[in-house]
Amino acid sequence: MNLDRGAPVRLTRERTVLVVIDLQERFRDLIHGMDQVLERSERLIGFCRQLAIPIIVTEQYPRGLGSTLPAIREACRPYTAIEKTTFSCAGDAGFMAALRATGRDQVILCGIETHVCVYQTACDLLREGLQVALATDAVSSCRAADRDLGLQRMRDVGVDVMGSQMIMFEIVRDAGAPEFKQVSNFLKN
Repeated sequence: MNLDRGAPVRLTRERTVLVVIDLQERFRDLIHGMDQVLERSERLIGFCRQLAIPIIVTEQYPRGLGSTLPAIREACRPYTAIEKTTFSCAGDAGFMAALRATGRDQVILCGIETHVCVYQTACDLLREGLQVALATDAVSSCRAADRDLGLQRMRDVGVDVMGSQMIMFEIVRDAGAPEFKQVSNFLKN
């Protein structure tokens, strides 16, 4: 955990933003375990919407790779995506402006590809002094080995590597909290 940055160890509803990276049409049949990535990403999106946690969606060169998959667009209604050509979301001025506008300093990442865009984004956000949590069951790459390498490298550099359910329970914190009942359907397996 990155205690030296002064960031809290536990994610909170008030400080968190979800970043959905490049879940686009062209990748649909290429990504290892894409059905799980989509299902877990949709669950995180629904959870965040219920708790009014901001969501930022990116698209890598959509003219060539297509737009965000329909299920993700639907889950994010009203839908807006930040188009980028940089692999790191943080390398795009529009993304960084949108992120700063949230006023949040804890970033949850999901999307593709683990070892490229997700990894580079995580590293750059850490350099910006943000706490970064990775939803491991909501990320992947074309090859399982690349996904695993990306996960290990992010763990090594200080990203909080967690599952989506783990992230959600951490944010809710208390079964007696008023929002627990509101989001309990997202907390199930």
